[in-house]
Amino acid sequence: MFFRLSLKNMKKSFKDYAIYFLTLILGVAIFYIFNSLDSQQAMSVMGNSTYEIIDFMIQMLGGVSVFVSFILGFLIVYANNFLIKRRNKEFGIYMTLGMGKMQISRILLGETFLIGLLSLAVGLLIGIFGAQFMSLLVVRMFNGVMDGYQFVFSGDAFWKTILYFGIMFLIVAVFNVISLSRYTLSELLAAGRKNEKIGMKNPIRCVVVFLLAVADLAYQYYQVSHPEEITTSGILVIILAGCVGTFLFFWSLSGFLLQIFQKSRKYYLRDLNAFILRQIHSKVNTMVFSMTLICLMLFLTICVLGGGLGINFSFQKMLRELTPVDVNFTDISGAEASTKLKEKGFDMSLLEDGYVEVSFYNTPELTLKDTLDRTGLDVDISGLAVNLEGNEIQETIMKESEYNRLAALYGMEPVEVEEDTYAIVSDYEVTEELRNQLLKAGKTISLNGKTYEPAYENCVYGFVEMMANHGNTGIFILADDQVREEWRGSSFLAGDYRADTQKEKEQIDQEVMKYDVTNMSDGLLINTKIDIIAVSGGLSASVTFVSIYLGIIFLICSAAILALKELSESSDNKERYAMLRKLGTDEKMINQALFRQIGIFFFIPLLLAAVHSVFGMIFIKIALQSLGRIDYFSSVLAAAVIFILIYGAYFLLTYFGSKRIIRNP
Repeated sequence: MFFRLSLKNMKKSFKDYAIYFLTLILGVAIFYIFNSLDSQQAMSVMGNSTYEIIDFMIQMLGGVSVFVSFILGFLIVYANNFLIKRRNKEFGIYMTLGMGKMQISRILLGETFLIGLLSLAVGLLIGIFGAQFMSLLVVRMFNGVMDGYQFVFSGDAFWKTILYFGIMFLIVAVFNVISLSRYTLSELLAAGRKNEKIGMKNPIRCVVVFLLAVADLAYQYYQVSHPEEITTSGILVIILAGCVGTFLFFWSLSGFLLQIFQKSRKYYLRDLNAFILRQIHSKVNTMVFSMTLICLMLFLTICVLGGGLGINFSFQKMLRELTPVDVNFTDISGAEASTKLKEKGFDMSLLEDGYVEVSFYNTPELTLKDTLDRTGLDVDISGLAVNLEGNEIQETIMKESEYNRLAALYGMEPVEVEEDTYAIVSDYEVTEELRNQLLKAGKTISLNGKTYEPAYENCVYGFVEMMANHGNTGIFILADDQVREEWRGSSFLAGDYRADTQKEKEQIDQEVMKYDVTNMSDGLLINTKIDIIAVSGGLSASVTFVSIYLGIIFLICSAAILALKELSESSDNKERYAMLRKLGTDEKMINQALFRQIGIFFFIPLLLAAVHSVFGMIFIKIALQSLGRIDYFSSVLAAAVIFILIYGAYFLLTYFGSKRIIRNP
C-alpha cells in the first residue's frame, strides 16, 4: 500500500520534481561519462606515451570525482529539502487522517527509492551513450586515430556511479526521516501561512557600503590586471577581499535598490513593477550569503570553462604550428647530424628526400649582454617581463640561405638581409617586446670588426627547433658570406617520415627513438612530432577535461540552487498571486511579471560573475603568457554554448514550474 501511494505521489508531483530530476540525471550522466574514460575505445588507439598521460588524467579525474560527489550530495539534500517543504501541508493531512510519522517516512522512503531508481536509469542511459561521444573527443584532443567505431560499456564506472549515488540517496532518506520528526501537526498544517519578516536597512548606510564594495572590487580588479608583483600570499588576500566585496555588494544592493526605483513613480507604478521589485527586494534581502556563493560559483564556472577550453584550443593550435615536420635531429658534437645518424646505423631512407640540414653558429663577440645593451638608445623597458641584461650567453646565428630553406620546409616567411644588415627570428613574446624596441631604435651589432644594422624594425616570426610552446628567444640571421665557419657549433636536421599513414609514422617514430640518448656524451638529440604532441598536448587536454568536469558541476549547482530557491518562493507566495487575480490582474500580466522576476533573479548574480570573469580571464592570460596567445574567442564561445544550454534549461524549467505552482493555490 505504501509503495503504491509513493508511486502515485511521484506521478502526481512529477512536474514539481522536474528540477530535481534534471539535476539528478545530469549529475549521474556526467559522473558516469568522466569515470568511464579508462574503458573507452579511445584508450586502445593511443600510443604508449599518450596512454600514460591519459592514465594520469583518469587518476586525477578519480580524485576530482570524490570532491564532485560531495558537491552533488549537498545539492541533492538541498533539493530534497525544497520538496519536503512543498509538501508539509500534505503530510499534515496524512497525520490528521491517523497516519503516524513512521508510516509517512515509509512513503518518503519509497518515493526516494523510485526517484533514485528512475534518475539513475535515465542518467546512466544518457551517460553510456554520451561516453561514446566523449571517446571521440578524447581521440581528437589527444591527436589519436580511430580506424573504426566500437560501442563500449564501462562496468567499473556503472557500479561506481550506482554506489556513489546510492549512498547519496541513503543520506537523503535519513535526512527525510529526521526532518519530518521535527515537525508538529500544527506546524505542518500551518505551512505556507507564515509571512516572512523583512527588515528595512538604512539606505544611506547601504549606499556607503555599496561604494566601499565597488571600490574594493575595483582595486582587486586592478591588482589581478597587473600581477607582476603579486606573491602567493597576495593572491590569497585578493581572493578573500574579492569575496568580502561581493558579499557587501549584495548586502548593500538589497538595502537601497528598491528606494531608487520608488523615486521614479512613473516606472514604479507601471503594470506590476511595484510587485516585481518588492519580490526581488525580498529575495535579495534574505539571500545575501546565497547570492554571494552563487555569484562566486558562476565566476568559477566561467573562468574554469573559458580558461580550460582556451588553454586547450590554444595549445592544440600551437602544437600544430610548432610541429610542422615529423622529426628534428640536433648534433652538438660538431659533426653534421646526417653523418652522425649514418655512423649510428640509422636508415636515412626512412626520411623523405626533402629534409633540410642547417648549422648553428656562436661567437663570444655576440652575447645577450651585447645585443640587449641600450647605451645611447631611447628604449624604455619598464614593465617588461625580462631580466637578461648583462648575460654572457652567446646568441645563436644562422646563415640566410639555410634559414630560408628551413622556413620553406616549415611553411614560414623567408628573411632577406644585406651584407651590412641583420634580422632576428623569434616567436617568444616576452623577449620580443624588448628586442622590438631595440630594433626600432636602430640597435647595431658588431662582428668581425664590422657594424650591422637592423633589416627590420621588428622580429620576424619564426623558429627552428620543434617544441611544445613558443620558446625561440631570438636567432640572428646574417648574409651567408658574413658567417665564419669557425663559429660553427652544432648541426640540425629536420624532415618528414617516408610514410603514408599515421600507423606507419608511429612505427618509424619508434625506430627513430632508439637512437635518442639521455646523456650529452653522444651529442645526438632527437625531438619527434608524435612525442611532443603526446606529452604536451596530453597534459593540456587533461587540464581541459578536469576544467569541463568541474565547470559543469559548478554550473549545475549554481543554477539548481537558484531554481529551487525560486520554486520555494513561488510556493510561499502563491497566495499573493491569488490576491492579484482577485484584484482583476489578467493571467498574461501575471505570467509576464513572473518571467521578469525570475529573469532578474537569475541575472543579478550572473552579471557580477561576468564582470569578475573578465578580470579573471585577464589574469589567466597574463599568468600563462609564456604559452603564447590564448584563443579566448573560441573558448568563450564554446563555454557560452555550454552555459546557455544548462543555465537556460534551469531558467525555463524554473519559470514553467513556478507558473504551475502559482496556478494551483
